[in-house]
Amino acid sequence: MRVRIASTKATQKITKAMQMVAASKLRRAQNAAEAARPYAEKMDAVISNIASAAAGSPGAPALMAGTGNDKVHLLLVCTGERGLSGAFNSSIVRLGPRARALVDESGARKSNSSVSAARALSSCAATSRGRSSKTSSCASVRQLGFVNAEDIAKKVIARYEAGEFDVCTLFYSRFKSVIAQVPTAQQIIPLVVQAPAVSAGPATAYEYEPEEDEILAGLLPRNLAVQIFRALLENNASFYGAQMSAMDNATRHAGDMIRKQTLIYNRTRQAMITKELIEIISGAEAL
Repeated sequence: MRVRIASTKATQKITKAMQMVAASKLRRAQNAAEAARPYAEKMDAVISNIASAAAGSPGAPALMAGTGNDKVHLLLVCTGERGLSGAFNSSIVRLGPRARALVDESGARKSNSSVSAARALSSCAATSRGRSSKTSSCASVRQLGFVNAEDIAKKVIARYEAGEFDVCTLFYSRFKSVIAQVPTAQQIIPLVVQAPAVSAGPATAYEYEPEEDEILAGLLPRNLAVQIFRALLENNASFYGAQMSAMDNATRHAGDMIRKQTLIYNRTRQAMITKELIEIISGAEAL
């Protein structure tokens, strides 16, 4: 029992240290995620405004117009790979259960589904059931930058232009708070054009120079990289929040286990002492 108590105390020290490390990293990751939100949202609003003007144009970029089919899906799944974060990864893969539904639906139509992990996860490839799977790891990156998202976006666009898929959906965990991370699914190819907000005043007419199609041809690839970058930052903050919560729970559970083990140890020790006293007294009376 002494060995077990010492082992549990050592584990508690590790989980406490991991909790403090996650808490220190969470602040920086949270600030980065919150700083990226306004830019990504504004980029969405601008592109939606331009795309609504170019909708139905024969020269519309392929990233907006799509291929006309939805048979082949690319699932771009952002996950954590450092572990000790509870059910963080499985909640993203399940997405209640949209990711699996997309894979199953594509399989039922005898189509191919690709699963690409922006941050590696072994079970992610398992959900593809033998279909093609590729991973891109950011484990060696000390601080996520736009160049990491841009590299992933270029690979996705290259596969789209090669005709490997029709629809790309981005899965990640949106950071809400330390104890709440929201699994999110976002279609990024083809672009989902949001309806412009209805204002109380007169509608504003915009004239674009050059033409909308030319502007979109340059903005859409960058928007794809921006959305992936935002997903990586949100996922990074969510990971540290989940890890901090998981390590806090593990530390408290280790404390409860230590108290139970100490109680068992003391009771066993007292029982052994009582037994020895009884044997001594019984032996003395027998003499």
